[in-house]
Amino acid sequence: MRSGADYLAALKGPRRIYLDGAPVEDVAHHPAFAPIAKTIAELFDLAADPESGISVTDETTGAGVNRLFTPPRSREDLKAYREAATTWARHTHGWVGRSPDHVGAFVAAFSAHPEAFSQGERDFSANIAAYHKRVLEENLYVSYAIIPPQVSRATTAHAWEGDLIQAGVAEEREDGIVIRGAQMLATGGAVADEIFVSCIKPLGPEDADFALGFAVPVDAEGLKLYCRRPYAPAATSEYDYPLTSRYDETDALVVFDDVFIPWDRVFVYRDVAGLRRQFFDTGAHVFGNWQAQIRFMVKTQFIAGLARKVAAVNGVDKFPGVVEKLGELASLASIVESAVLAAEYTAEPDGNGMWRPGSRAVYGAMGLQAELYPRLLAILRDLVGGGVLQVPSSVADLTNPETRADIDKYIHSPSAPAEERVKLFKLAWDVVGSEFAGRHHQYEMFYAGAPFVVKGYAYRNYGFDGALSDIDAFLSSYDLDGAITR
Repeated sequence: MRSGADYLAALKGPRRIYLDGAPVEDVAHHPAFAPIAKTIAELFDLAADPESGISVTDETTGAGVNRLFTPPRSREDLKAYREAATTWARHTHGWVGRSPDHVGAFVAAFSAHPEAFSQGERDFSANIAAYHKRVLEENLYVSYAIIPPQVSRATTAHAWEGDLIQAGVAEEREDGIVIRGAQMLATGGAVADEIFVSCIKPLGPEDADFALGFAVPVDAEGLKLYCRRPYAPAATSEYDYPLTSRYDETDALVVFDDVFIPWDRVFVYRDVAGLRRQFFDTGAHVFGNWQAQIRFMVKTQFIAGLARKVAAVNGVDKFPGVVEKLGELASLASIVESAVLAAEYTAEPDGNGMWRPGSRAVYGAMGLQAELYPRLLAILRDLVGGGVLQVPSSVADLTNPETRADIDKYIHSPSAPAEERVKLFKLAWDVVGSEFAGRHHQYEMFYAGAPFVVKGYAYRNYGFDGALSDIDAFLSSYDLDGAITR
């Protein structure tokens, strides 16, 4: 399996990544991207460690491959997948939302259902099988961009003024297609190996030019990434910004300036129905979002632990009101964990032998995420109070002998000296108040789409038939003739 060093070496190729109007010359060493690249490299090293349980032997080749890039073929496989995904998530404490296992889960599910890619005018089933084989053999980090630019949310791309604003087909050639336009939001795209490009927004028949699914190397000619302002360079130290300095993923608008895509990298072509097949008929959507809930589970546990630590350091962890808040945090974290485990417990094999996590549990948890995460932060914010504001401007105040005495005297707790207390509250600020924290707040609320979209998944996958049958049966158990007048 590819090591972290191998991954970092692959980032040295020519990439058109833009920040502040200028191209980034060396992604692996640029202060905006080096921290997250280092974190991803650590994940690959962890996967290669036999003790981690992430590596599994490929039955076809006999080589070791990343379990997180393989479709589960049994209940045991599904459990092993959950444990492996948890291992990766715990390494980042849940703060890397688009780690390689996210899109890796989508590609794995695609590969288990090649028939979903053979029902359009062209048969791309061999392409998806070959691409999955590449992802396994090369242990690739694939990001994705599957949302149109927010030019208009009231109409789809065919009605927009201008030539191919959303990424679409500019030219069809004998050896492939030429793509022009843009797509968002490629989280991690700048430090990924490749980007899977498609559209999860429902399209109409007139949008066929935009109904695509393909994979493109990040260093492809004509591909450009415009990244949002990175937070890592502004982090003065790991002590001051412990999360920002390690886990700042880069979100980017992906622009296609007539990018050539060979046919063997195309999975869906001018096929509106094929977009839905690739995400939902294959089980990729529920499988990839189960991975996301595993990651979110770890993150909620981290926030709960942080809140408990803050309460203890402040000496208020026995106060009834504080215990109530900690109990609510524990309840919220338990809801996510229970949904993850329930999805595994209710999993079933589909027609192709891939075990799909129970959609009712997965989408049920997702449906509450936009309310649940802000509530987690609100409780933590209440517990830290002004403590996150009464901290030194930087670690320099602790290393300067002229200021250290005052810090030691005035910013400490009975159970924690100043250095430990400041360290703890700096971490809390990076969860609730920094730019990194604000981005994560927005991300967790909208990572799977607008709340009404996500609740729609919950609605459609709950299975109301049984509940409606119970209501109808109860209503039929009595009638007007049997009413008793009192």
